[in-house]
Amino acid sequence: MKPEEQDIARRKNEIIAEVNALFKANMKFTDWDVPEADDALAAKLIIEIMQEALDGLKAKLDAGEFK
Repeated sequence: MKPEEQDIARRKNEIIAEVNALFKANMKFTDWDVPEADDALAAKLIIEIMQEALDGLKAKLDAGEFK
């Protein structure tokens, strides 16, 4: 296993926790801003935005921007 793979593997749970924390923070913001929010709809929309961001990062990776 390459050193980069070992490093990321060691931090996998931390990375997942950070992504989950970002999601939960945005759910809280929605609850504060929209007291009677539809949580399922808010979650769906937040996940779509997060996926859009990940897709953008993947496109940059594929374009060679992280060399």
